[in-house]
Amino acid sequence: SGKFFSVKLPSPLAPGAKVRVSVEMVFTHVLQPYPTHITQSEKQFVVFEGNHYFYSPYFTKTQTTRVKLASRNVESYTKLGNPSRTEDMIEYGPFKDVPPYSQDTLKVHYENNSPFLTITSMTRVIEVSHWGNIAVEETVDLKHTGAVLKGPFSRYDYQRQPDSGISSVKSFKTILPAAAQDVYYRDEIGNISTSHLLVLDDSVEMEIRPRFPLFGGWKTHYIIGYNLPSYEYLYNLGDQYALKMRFVDHVFDEQVTDSLTVKIVLPEGAKNIHVDSPYEINRASDELHYTYLDTFGRPVIVAHKSNLVEQHIQDIVVHYTFNKILMLQEPLLVVGAFYILFFTVIVYVRLDFSITKDPAAEARMKVACITEQVLTLVNKRLGLYRHFDEAVNKYKQSRDISTLNSSKKSLETEHKALTNEIASLQSKLKTEGSDLCDKVSEIQKLDGQVKELVLKSSVEAERLVAGKLKKDTYIENEKMHSNKRQDLVTKIDNILDAL
Repeated sequence: SGKFFSVKLPSPLAPGAKVRVSVEMVFTHVLQPYPTHITQSEKQFVVFEGNHYFYSPYFTKTQTTRVKLASRNVESYTKLGNPSRTEDMIEYGPFKDVPPYSQDTLKVHYENNSPFLTITSMTRVIEVSHWGNIAVEETVDLKHTGAVLKGPFSRYDYQRQPDSGISSVKSFKTILPAAAQDVYYRDEIGNISTSHLLVLDDSVEMEIRPRFPLFGGWKTHYIIGYNLPSYEYLYNLGDQYALKMRFVDHVFDEQVTDSLTVKIVLPEGAKNIHVDSPYEINRASDELHYTYLDTFGRPVIVAHKSNLVEQHIQDIVVHYTFNKILMLQEPLLVVGAFYILFFTVIVYVRLDFSITKDPAAEARMKVACITEQVLTLVNKRLGLYRHFDEAVNKYKQSRDISTLNSSKKSLETEHKALTNEIASLQSKLKTEGSDLCDKVSEIQKLDGQVKELVLKSSVEAERLVAGKLKKDTYIENEKMHSNKRQDLVTKIDNILDAL
Protein backbone atom coordinates (compact mmCIF):
# COMPACT_ATOMS: atom_id res chain seq x y z
CA SER A 1 0.00 0.00 0.00
CA GLY A 2 1.17 3.52 -0.62
CA LYS A 3 0.22 6.93 -1.90
CA PHE A 4 0.39 7.54 -5.64
CA PHE A 5 1.44 10.75 -7.37
CA SER A 6 1.34 11.58 -11.08
CA VAL A 7 4.39 13.18 -12.73
CA LYS A 8 3.96 15.31 -15.85
CA LEU A 9 6.99 15.31 -18.11
CA PRO A 10 7.96 18.49 -19.97
CA SER A 11 7.58 16.57 -23.26
CA PRO A 12 6.26 13.13 -24.24
CA LEU A 13 8.84 10.33 -23.85
CA ALA A 14 9.45 8.53 -27.14
CA PRO A 15 9.94 4.73 -27.26
CA GLY A 16 13.51 3.85 -26.28
CA ALA A 17 14.25 7.36 -25.02
CA LYS A 18 15.41 8.16 -21.51
CA VAL A 19 14.66 10.90 -19.01
CA ARG A 20 16.19 11.66 -15.62
CA VAL A 21 13.69 12.29 -12.82
CA SER A 22 14.67 13.38 -9.29
CA VAL A 23 12.15 12.63 -6.56
CA GLU A 24 12.59 14.09 -3.08
CA MET A 25 10.60 12.63 -0.21
CA VAL A 26 10.62 13.93 3.36
CA PHE A 27 9.49 11.67 6.21
CA THR A 28 8.72 12.82 9.74
CA HIS A 29 9.04 10.98 13.03
CA VAL A 30 10.83 7.98 11.49
CA LEU A 31 13.87 8.33 13.75
CA GLN A 32 13.02 6.75 17.09
CA PRO A 33 15.31 7.24 20.12
CA TYR A 34 16.78 4.03 21.46
CA PRO A 35 17.17 3.89 24.36
CA THR A 36 14.08 6.00 24.91
CA HIS A 37 15.42 7.51 28.18
CA ILE A 38 18.93 8.82 28.80
CA THR A 39 20.65 10.76 31.56
CA GLN A 40 22.06 14.25 31.17
CA SER A 41 25.59 12.97 30.51
CA GLU A 42 24.65 10.26 27.99
CA LYS A 43 24.64 10.56 24.23
CA GLN A 44 21.53 10.02 22.15
CA PHE A 45 21.11 7.01 19.85
CA VAL A 46 18.29 6.54 17.38
CA VAL A 47 16.95 3.77 15.17
CA PHE A 48 16.03 4.36 11.55
CA GLU A 49 13.77 1.88 9.80
CA GLY A 50 13.20 2.10 6.07
CA ASN A 51 13.20 0.03 2.88
CA HIS A 52 16.26 -1.38 1.16
CA TYR A 53 14.50 -0.98 -2.18
CA PHE A 54 13.00 1.96 -3.99
CA TYR A 55 9.27 1.49 -3.51
CA SER A 56 7.85 1.79 -7.02
CA PRO A 57 4.98 0.39 -9.07
CA TYR A 58 7.48 -0.19 -11.92
CA PHE A 59 10.09 -2.84 -12.59
CA THR A 60 13.55 -1.49 -11.63
CA LYS A 61 16.60 -2.77 -13.55
CA THR A 62 19.25 -1.47 -11.19
CA GLN A 63 19.12 0.44 -7.95
CA THR A 64 21.49 1.65 -5.22
CA THR A 65 20.50 2.81 -1.73
CA ARG A 66 22.78 5.10 0.25
CA VAL A 67 22.14 5.99 3.89
CA LYS A 68 23.93 9.12 5.15
CA LEU A 69 24.11 9.27 8.93
CA ALA A 70 24.55 12.13 11.42
CA SER A 71 27.67 10.57 12.96
CA ARG A 72 30.27 7.84 12.48
CA ASN A 73 29.24 5.98 15.63
CA VAL A 74 27.05 3.12 14.35
CA GLU A 75 25.85 0.41 16.73
CA SER A 76 24.34 -1.91 14.13
CA TYR A 77 22.77 -2.04 10.68
CA THR A 78 21.21 -4.62 8.37
CA LYS A 79 23.58 -6.49 6.04
CA LEU A 80 21.44 -7.13 2.95
CA GLY A 81 23.61 -7.57 -0.11
CA ASN A 82 26.93 -7.10 1.72
CA PRO A 83 26.73 -3.29 2.04
CA SER A 84 29.81 -1.08 2.11
CA ARG A 85 30.43 1.51 4.82
CA THR A 86 32.63 4.61 4.73
CA GLU A 87 32.60 6.75 7.88
CA ASP A 88 29.05 8.20 8.01
CA MET A 89 27.76 6.55 4.82
CA ILE A 90 26.30 3.06 4.25
CA GLU A 91 25.71 1.91 0.66
CA TYR A 92 23.45 -0.99 -0.31
CA GLY A 93 23.47 -2.58 -3.77
CA PRO A 94 23.42 -2.19 -6.62
CA PHE A 95 20.32 -4.37 -6.76
CA LYS A 96 19.39 -5.86 -10.15
CA ASP A 97 15.95 -6.48 -11.60
CA VAL A 98 13.90 -5.35 -8.62
CA PRO A 99 10.19 -6.27 -8.96
CA PRO A 100 7.46 -3.64 -8.39
CA TYR A 101 6.41 -2.89 -4.82
CA SER A 102 9.46 -4.63 -3.37
CA GLN A 103 9.99 -4.20 0.37
CA ASP A 104 12.68 -5.30 2.78
CA THR A 105 13.25 -3.69 6.17
CA LEU A 106 16.36 -1.55 6.47
CA LYS A 107 17.42 -0.81 10.02
CA VAL A 108 20.27 1.36 11.34
CA HIS A 109 21.05 2.04 15.01
CA TYR A 110 23.46 4.97 15.39
CA GLU A 111 24.39 8.05 17.42
CA ASN A 112 22.45 11.21 16.59
CA ASN A 113 22.70 14.22 18.90
CA SER A 114 20.83 16.56 16.58
CA PRO A 115 18.13 18.67 18.26
CA PHE A 116 14.90 16.71 17.85
CA LEU A 117 12.65 19.76 17.94
CA THR A 118 9.03 19.36 16.90
CA ILE A 119 6.35 22.04 16.57
CA THR A 120 3.44 20.18 18.11
CA SER A 121 1.02 23.03 17.49
CA MET A 122 1.27 26.39 15.78
CA THR A 123 -1.25 29.17 15.12
CA ARG A 124 -0.27 31.79 12.54
CA VAL A 125 -2.41 34.94 12.39
CA ILE A 126 -2.03 37.39 9.50
CA GLU A 127 -3.98 40.64 9.88
CA VAL A 128 -4.22 42.76 6.75
CA SER A 129 -4.78 46.52 6.87
CA HIS A 130 -5.23 48.70 3.81
CA TRP A 131 -3.62 51.54 5.75
CA GLY A 132 -0.20 50.12 4.90
CA ASN A 133 0.52 47.40 7.45
CA ILE A 134 0.31 43.61 7.76
CA ALA A 135 0.61 42.26 11.31
CA VAL A 136 1.86 38.68 11.73
CA GLU A 137 1.74 36.76 15.01
CA GLU A 138 2.75 33.13 15.55
CA THR A 139 1.89 31.14 18.67
CA VAL A 140 4.22 28.14 18.86
CA ASP A 141 4.22 25.02 21.07
CA LEU A 142 7.59 23.25 20.92
CA LYS A 143 8.62 19.84 22.22
CA HIS A 144 11.92 18.01 22.28
CA THR A 145 10.90 14.61 20.86
CA GLY A 146 14.28 12.94 21.37
CA ALA A 147 15.24 10.58 24.16
CA VAL A 148 13.50 11.59 27.38
CA LEU A 149 15.75 12.96 30.14
CA LYS A 150 16.19 10.38 32.90
CA GLY A 151 17.04 11.56 36.38
CA PRO A 152 17.64 15.12 37.65
CA PHE A 153 18.89 18.10 35.68
CA SER A 154 22.11 19.72 36.95
CA ARG A 155 22.66 23.25 35.66
CA TYR A 156 26.13 23.23 37.23
CA ASP A 157 27.24 20.22 35.12
CA TYR A 158 25.42 21.63 32.11
CA GLN A 159 27.47 24.83 32.19
CA ARG A 160 30.76 23.25 33.31
CA GLN A 161 30.97 20.25 30.97
CA PRO A 162 30.76 20.86 27.20
CA ASP A 163 29.30 17.41 26.47
CA SER A 164 26.66 17.56 29.21
CA GLY A 165 23.21 17.53 27.67
CA ILE A 166 24.71 17.32 24.19
CA SER A 167 21.35 16.51 22.62
CA SER A 168 19.53 19.37 24.37
CA VAL A 169 18.44 22.58 22.66
CA LYS A 170 19.82 25.86 23.98
CA SER A 171 18.67 28.09 21.13
CA PHE A 172 17.70 28.07 17.48
CA LYS A 173 17.45 30.62 14.68
CA THR A 174 14.25 31.84 13.08
CA ILE A 175 14.41 33.58 9.69
CA LEU A 176 11.92 36.44 9.31
CA PRO A 177 11.13 38.44 6.15
CA ALA A 178 13.59 41.21 5.30
CA ALA A 179 10.93 43.89 5.81
CA ALA A 180 9.97 42.68 9.31
CA GLN A 181 9.90 45.40 11.95
CA ASP A 182 8.60 45.92 15.51
CA VAL A 183 9.53 42.32 16.34
CA TYR A 184 8.49 40.95 19.75
CA TYR A 185 9.12 37.61 21.47
CA ARG A 186 7.19 36.74 24.62
CA ASP A 187 5.23 34.11 26.51
CA GLU A 188 2.59 34.06 29.29
CA ILE A 189 5.05 35.53 31.79
CA GLY A 190 5.95 38.48 29.58
CA ASN A 191 8.70 39.62 27.25
CA ILE A 192 11.65 37.23 26.81
CA SER A 193 14.83 39.28 26.67
CA THR A 194 17.19 36.36 25.86
CA SER A 195 16.89 36.84 22.11
CA HIS A 196 19.03 38.54 19.49
CA LEU A 197 18.00 40.17 16.23
CA LEU A 198 20.30 40.46 13.23
CA VAL A 199 19.15 42.46 10.20
CA LEU A 200 20.60 41.10 6.95
CA ASP A 201 20.17 42.25 3.34
CA ASP A 202 17.61 39.61 2.40
CA SER A 203 16.16 38.58 5.78
CA VAL A 204 15.98 39.25 9.50
CA GLU A 205 17.66 36.57 11.57
CA MET A 206 16.36 36.11 15.10
CA GLU A 207 18.03 33.87 17.66
CA ILE A 208 15.34 32.31 19.84
CA ARG A 209 16.61 31.30 23.26
CA PRO A 210 13.96 29.73 25.54
CA ARG A 211 13.93 30.50 29.25
CA PHE A 212 15.48 27.06 29.89
CA PRO A 213 17.32 24.46 27.76
CA LEU A 214 15.08 21.80 26.23
CA PHE A 215 15.82 18.16 27.00
CA GLY A 216 13.95 15.12 25.72
CA GLY A 217 10.27 15.27 26.62
CA TRP A 218 10.45 18.95 27.66
CA LYS A 219 8.11 21.54 26.15
CA THR A 220 8.00 25.29 25.72
CA HIS A 221 5.49 27.84 24.48
CA TYR A 222 6.11 31.29 23.03
CA ILE A 223 4.66 34.00 20.82
CA ILE A 224 6.53 35.90 18.14
CA GLY A 225 5.11 38.78 16.15
CA TYR A 226 6.15 41.48 13.72
CA ASN A 227 4.80 44.00 11.20
CA LEU A 228 5.27 44.08 7.43
CA PRO A 229 4.63 46.85 4.89
CA SER A 230 1.59 45.88 2.86
CA TYR A 231 2.94 47.19 -0.45
CA GLU A 232 5.34 44.22 -0.63
CA TYR A 233 2.61 41.58 -0.28
CA LEU A 234 -0.69 43.19 -1.30
CA TYR A 235 -1.51 43.88 -4.97
CA ASN A 236 -4.61 45.44 -6.45
CA LEU A 237 -6.26 46.38 -9.70
CA GLY A 238 -9.21 48.64 -8.98
CA ASP A 239 -11.31 46.90 -6.34
CA GLN A 240 -9.61 43.53 -6.98
CA TYR A 241 -6.96 42.63 -4.39
CA ALA A 242 -4.49 39.76 -4.09
CA LEU A 243 -2.54 38.95 -0.93
CA LYS A 244 0.56 36.81 -1.53
CA MET A 245 2.16 35.47 1.64
CA ARG A 246 3.70 32.29 2.98
CA PHE A 247 1.29 29.74 4.38
CA VAL A 248 3.94 28.67 6.89
CA ASP A 249 7.23 30.44 7.51
CA HIS A 250 10.63 29.43 8.80
CA VAL A 251 10.84 28.61 12.50
CA PHE A 252 14.08 26.58 12.61
CA ASP A 253 16.11 24.55 10.15
CA GLU A 254 14.61 21.19 9.11
CA GLN A 255 11.46 22.02 11.01
CA VAL A 256 8.60 19.56 11.58
CA THR A 257 5.11 20.87 12.33
CA ASP A 258 2.52 18.40 13.54
CA SER A 259 -0.44 20.78 13.43
CA LEU A 260 -0.79 24.23 11.88
CA THR A 261 -3.70 26.66 11.93
CA VAL A 262 -3.52 29.76 9.73
CA LYS A 263 -5.92 32.66 10.20
CA ILE A 264 -5.93 35.49 7.66
CA VAL A 265 -7.87 38.54 8.87
CA LEU A 266 -9.02 40.64 5.91
CA PRO A 267 -10.30 44.25 6.06
CA GLU A 268 -13.92 44.80 7.00
CA GLY A 269 -16.04 44.70 3.86
CA ALA A 270 -13.87 42.23 1.89
CA LYS A 271 -16.00 40.00 -0.36
CA ASN A 272 -15.69 37.30 -3.04
CA ILE A 273 -12.82 35.61 -1.21
CA HIS A 274 -10.86 32.93 -3.05
CA VAL A 275 -7.69 31.11 -1.94
CA ASP A 276 -5.04 29.59 -4.26
CA SER A 277 -2.73 27.18 -2.44
CA PRO A 278 0.34 25.33 -3.83
CA TYR A 279 -0.74 22.20 -1.94
CA GLU A 280 -3.85 20.79 -0.32
CA ILE A 281 -5.10 22.58 2.79
CA ASN A 282 -8.22 22.09 4.88
CA ARG A 283 -10.43 25.19 4.82
CA ALA A 284 -12.64 25.64 7.85
CA SER A 285 -15.68 27.90 8.02
CA ASP A 286 -14.83 31.59 7.79
CA GLU A 287 -15.06 33.57 11.01
CA LEU A 288 -15.60 37.19 11.98
CA HIS A 289 -13.05 39.22 13.93
CA TYR A 290 -13.90 42.46 15.73
CA THR A 291 -11.36 45.14 16.56
CA TYR A 292 -11.49 48.87 17.19
CA LEU A 293 -14.17 50.78 15.24
CA ASP A 294 -15.48 47.66 13.50
CA THR A 295 -19.23 47.47 12.91
CA PHE A 296 -20.07 44.17 11.20
CA GLY A 297 -16.72 42.38 11.66
CA ARG A 298 -13.71 41.47 9.56
CA PRO A 299 -13.79 38.21 7.59
CA VAL A 300 -11.26 35.63 8.77
CA ILE A 301 -10.02 32.80 6.55
CA VAL A 302 -9.24 29.72 8.66
CA ALA A 303 -7.13 26.88 7.25
CA HIS A 304 -5.56 23.80 8.84
CA LYS A 305 -2.81 21.43 7.80
CA SER A 306 -0.86 18.74 9.59
CA ASN A 307 2.56 17.14 9.10
CA LEU A 308 4.39 20.07 7.52
CA VAL A 309 8.12 20.32 6.80
CA GLU A 310 10.45 23.01 5.51
CA GLN A 311 9.48 22.30 1.89
CA HIS A 312 5.98 23.54 2.68
CA ILE A 313 7.29 27.11 3.02
CA GLN A 314 5.51 28.39 -0.07
CA ASP A 315 3.22 31.28 -0.93
CA ILE A 316 -0.54 31.17 -0.95
CA VAL A 317 -2.58 33.80 -2.77
CA VAL A 318 -5.83 35.20 -1.35
CA HIS A 319 -8.06 37.01 -3.86
CA TYR A 320 -10.87 39.31 -2.72
CA THR A 321 -12.74 42.46 -3.65
CA PHE A 322 -12.85 45.58 -1.50
CA ASN A 323 -14.59 48.92 -2.07
CA LYS A 324 -12.10 51.69 -1.28
CA ILE A 325 -14.90 53.93 -0.03
CA LEU A 326 -15.06 51.68 3.04
CA MET A 327 -11.63 52.98 4.09
CA LEU A 328 -13.40 56.19 5.15
CA GLN A 329 -15.63 54.26 7.55
CA GLU A 330 -13.29 54.30 10.55
CA PRO A 331 -12.25 58.00 10.27
CA LEU A 332 -15.90 58.98 9.91
CA LEU A 333 -16.79 56.91 12.97
CA VAL A 334 -14.14 58.76 14.98
CA VAL A 335 -15.39 62.14 13.76
CA GLY A 336 -18.99 61.15 14.49
CA ALA A 337 -18.11 59.93 17.99
CA PHE A 338 -16.40 63.21 18.87
CA TYR A 339 -19.27 65.19 17.36
CA ILE A 340 -21.81 63.31 19.52
CA LEU A 341 -19.60 63.74 22.59
CA PHE A 342 -19.23 67.51 22.13
CA PHE A 343 -22.90 67.93 21.29
CA THR A 344 -23.88 66.02 24.42
CA VAL A 345 -21.60 68.21 26.56
CA ILE A 346 -23.09 71.36 25.04
CA VAL A 347 -26.63 70.15 25.71
CA TYR A 348 -25.75 69.06 29.24
CA VAL A 349 -24.14 72.39 30.11
CA ARG A 350 -26.97 74.49 28.71
CA LEU A 351 -29.93 72.55 30.15
CA ASP A 352 -31.13 72.78 33.72
CA PHE A 353 -31.84 69.31 35.08
CA SER A 354 -32.78 70.41 38.60
CA ILE A 355 -36.26 69.38 39.80
CA THR A 356 -36.85 72.51 41.89
CA LYS A 357 -35.42 75.99 41.47
CA ASP A 358 -33.00 77.35 44.07
CA PRO A 359 -33.64 81.10 44.55
CA ALA A 360 -30.42 81.55 46.49
CA ALA A 361 -28.36 79.94 43.75
CA GLU A 362 -30.07 82.04 41.10
CA ALA A 363 -29.40 85.19 43.13
CA ARG A 364 -25.72 84.27 43.47
CA MET A 365 -25.51 83.73 39.73
CA LYS A 366 -27.09 87.12 39.05
CA VAL A 367 -24.74 88.86 41.50
CA ALA A 368 -21.74 87.15 39.91
CA CYS A 369 -22.86 88.26 36.46
CA ILE A 370 -23.38 91.86 37.61
CA THR A 371 -20.03 91.89 39.38
CA GLU A 372 -18.29 90.71 36.22
CA GLN A 373 -19.86 93.60 34.31
CA VAL A 374 -18.75 96.09 36.99
CA LEU A 375 -15.17 94.82 36.76
CA THR A 376 -15.16 95.30 33.00
CA LEU A 377 -16.58 98.83 33.16
CA VAL A 378 -14.23 99.99 35.94
CA ASN A 379 -11.17 98.74 34.04
CA LYS A 380 -12.45 100.42 30.90
CA ARG A 381 -12.92 103.70 32.82
CA LEU A 382 -9.37 103.55 34.19
CA GLY A 383 -8.19 103.06 30.63
CA LEU A 384 -9.75 106.44 29.70
CA TYR A 385 -7.35 108.18 32.07
CA ARG A 386 -4.34 106.53 30.43
CA HIS A 387 -5.48 107.68 26.98
CA PHE A 388 -6.00 111.22 28.29
CA ASP A 389 -2.48 111.18 29.80
CA GLU A 390 -1.13 110.43 26.35
CA ALA A 391 -3.11 113.38 24.91
CA VAL A 392 -1.65 115.70 27.59
CA ASN A 393 1.89 114.56 26.78
CA LYS A 394 1.30 115.18 23.08
CA TYR A 395 -0.07 118.66 23.91
CA LYS A 396 3.10 119.57 25.82
CA GLN A 397 5.07 118.79 22.66
CA SER A 398 2.73 120.16 19.97
CA ARG A 399 1.13 123.03 22.04
CA ASP A 400 -2.12 122.38 20.12
CA ILE A 401 -4.83 123.41 22.61
CA SER A 402 -7.67 122.34 20.31
CA THR A 403 -6.52 118.71 20.36
CA LEU A 404 -6.29 118.77 24.15
CA ASN A 405 -9.79 120.26 24.50
CA SER A 406 -11.13 117.60 22.13
CA SER A 407 -9.55 114.81 24.21
CA LYS A 408 -10.90 116.40 27.41
CA LYS A 409 -14.40 116.56 25.96
CA SER A 410 -14.16 112.92 24.86
CA LEU A 411 -12.99 111.94 28.34
CA GLU A 412 -15.94 113.71 29.98
CA THR A 413 -18.46 112.11 27.63
CA GLU A 414 -17.21 108.53 27.89
CA HIS A 415 -16.52 108.83 31.63
CA LYS A 416 -20.06 110.00 32.27
CA ALA A 417 -21.52 107.10 30.25
CA LEU A 418 -19.43 104.51 32.06
CA THR A 419 -20.14 106.02 35.46
CA ASN A 420 -23.88 105.91 34.75
CA GLU A 421 -23.67 102.25 33.71
CA ILE A 422 -21.77 101.37 36.89
CA ALA A 423 -24.36 103.27 38.94
CA SER A 424 -27.13 101.30 37.22
CA LEU A 425 -25.38 98.04 38.09
CA GLN A 426 -24.88 99.29 41.64
CA SER A 427 -28.63 99.75 42.01
CA LYS A 428 -29.19 96.20 40.71
CA LEU A 429 -26.81 94.86 43.36
CA LYS A 430 -28.73 96.79 45.98
CA THR A 431 -31.98 95.27 44.68
CA GLU A 432 -30.49 91.76 45.03
CA GLY A 433 -29.52 92.60 48.60
CA SER A 434 -25.79 92.08 48.00
CA ASP A 435 -23.23 93.72 50.27
CA LEU A 436 -21.09 94.33 47.19
CA CYS A 437 -23.18 97.42 46.57
CA ASP A 438 -21.18 99.33 49.24
CA LYS A 439 -17.89 98.36 47.66
CA VAL A 440 -19.03 99.59 44.26
CA SER A 441 -20.06 102.85 45.90
CA GLU A 442 -16.58 103.19 47.40
CA ILE A 443 -15.06 102.61 43.95
CA GLN A 444 -17.20 105.41 42.55
CA LYS A 445 -15.91 107.82 45.23
CA LEU A 446 -12.28 106.87 44.66
CA ASP A 447 -12.73 107.21 40.91
CA GLY A 448 -14.03 110.76 41.38
CA GLN A 449 -10.80 111.64 43.18
CA VAL A 450 -8.72 110.05 40.40
CA LYS A 451 -10.60 112.09 37.80
CA GLU A 452 -10.03 115.28 39.77
CA LEU A 453 -6.26 114.62 39.85
CA VAL A 454 -6.20 113.87 36.11
CA LEU A 455 -7.92 117.16 35.32
CA LYS A 456 -5.57 119.09 37.66
CA SER A 457 -2.61 117.65 35.78
CA SER A 458 -4.20 118.85 32.54
CA VAL A 459 -4.71 122.39 33.88
CA GLU A 460 -1.12 122.62 35.11
CA ALA A 461 0.12 121.39 31.72
CA GLU A 462 -1.78 124.28 30.10
CA ARG A 463 -0.22 126.77 32.53
CA LEU A 464 3.22 125.30 31.83
CA VAL A 465 2.80 125.67 28.06
CA ALA A 466 1.42 129.22 28.50
CA GLY A 467 4.48 130.15 30.62
CA LYS A 468 2.41 130.82 33.76
CA LEU A 469 4.06 127.98 35.71
CA LYS A 470 7.71 127.24 36.13
CA LYS A 471 8.99 123.90 34.95
CA ASP A 472 10.45 122.89 38.31
CA THR A 473 7.19 123.65 40.05
CA TYR A 474 5.27 121.68 37.41
CA ILE A 475 7.50 118.66 37.79
CA GLU A 476 7.14 118.73 41.58
CA ASN A 477 3.36 119.09 41.42
CA GLU A 478 3.09 116.36 38.74
CA LYS A 479 5.08 113.98 40.91
CA MET A 480 2.81 114.64 43.88
CA HIS A 481 -0.34 114.15 41.78
CA SER A 482 1.05 110.94 40.27
CA ASN A 483 1.75 109.46 43.70
CA LYS A 484 -1.75 110.30 44.97
CA ARG A 485 -3.29 108.92 41.81
CA GLN A 486 -1.31 105.70 42.10
CA ASP A 487 -2.49 105.22 45.68
CA LEU A 488 -6.09 105.70 44.64
CA VAL A 489 -5.78 103.22 41.72
CA THR A 490 -4.20 100.67 44.06
CA LYS A 491 -7.16 100.99 46.43
CA ILE A 492 -9.55 100.50 43.52
CA ASP A 493 -7.65 97.40 42.37
CA ASN A 494 -7.78 95.94 45.88
CA ILE A 495 -11.53 96.44 46.00
CA LEU A 496 -11.90 94.84 42.56
CA ASP A 497 -9.91 91.82 43.71
CA ALA A 498 -12.23 91.44 46.67
CA LEU A 499 -15.39 91.45 44.54
